[in-house]
Amino acid sequence: MRNATTDNTDEINWVSLIEKAAKRIAGTVIETPVALVADEPESLGSARLYFKLENLQRTGSFKLRGAANRVFSLNAEEAARGVVTSSAGNHGLAVAAAAKDRGIAAEVFLCPEVSLEKARWIEERGAQVRRVGHNPLDAELAARAYAETTGKTYISPYNDRLVVAGQGTIARELLQQVPRLDAVYVAVGGGGLISGIGTYLHALSPATEVIGCWPENSRTLYESLNAGKIIEFPESPTLSESTAGGVEPGSITFVLSQKVVRRKILVAESDILNAMRWAKRKGWVVEGAAGVALAAFLKEVRECQSKTVAVIVCGGNLRTELANLLV
Repeated sequence: MRNATTDNTDEINWVSLIEKAAKRIAGTVIETPVALVADEPESLGSARLYFKLENLQRTGSFKLRGAANRVFSLNAEEAARGVVTSSAGNHGLAVAAAAKDRGIAAEVFLCPEVSLEKARWIEERGAQVRRVGHNPLDAELAARAYAETTGKTYISPYNDRLVVAGQGTIARELLQQVPRLDAVYVAVGGGGLISGIGTYLHALSPATEVIGCWPENSRTLYESLNAGKIIEFPESPTLSESTAGGVEPGSITFVLSQKVVRRKILVAESDILNAMRWAKRKGWVVEGAAGVALAAFLKEVRECQSKTVAVIVCGGNLRTELANLLV
């Protein structure tokens, strides 16, 4: 199956695609729990805050859902050729794990910004790592070109309808766990997570407000949505490593985000760190991207009084260097 493009998203039955994804990946991913954060009245007031704990997923982040859906959709001939992807860390780890589960070869393109620690995690899952380019978008474009010349299947971190559908299974679980949900806060990089969650909620729980959350230092899709087209935007280092990088031209997630994202919030690096420390005091170790969504909620907690809100704790894979900042 080719990647979806921006001109045919209206033709896709997203609910059906997400329901099929849930069945396809049931033996590979776990249904992650939600946790009610109920003992902080001085900071939460009357807001009912739930964490959707994707940091407890098998590979430590939500990325396994989309990767597994794509890998297990391959026919025998495609599987025999193997898969290739690009990643800032978590997606590469997820593709490596899903490929290992299916018994096929995987190669992961990383830019130099990705730490040696994360590269080692990917290699430990059995994938071959290749270092290319200067930034995440360079790695993505190089991986796509390599896939075209070798006949391997490229698995995008976000720009693929089956990847988006896999991420959308989070919303399917969430509605079963928290039926009346006023708002959900989602960290955004390339947009695969919020597109999957948003399309499912848009169809089955349209009253739920889908809120996109970005670090101020890395917000290409945020600025693209403001501009009405995909643009390049300068980036600075961020604690939210998993959301860093640009957006591929023609990405399906741009059109989907235009349709489903109700509001957009930017958070500073200091707010992300404080949110990560807040979560750790509550007993959860979260990575920077999860800290982005939590920081956005805490930034407007007064507007959430008497509301039921979910924060997607999208991952918990912390490099040792970043984990030390939470002490």
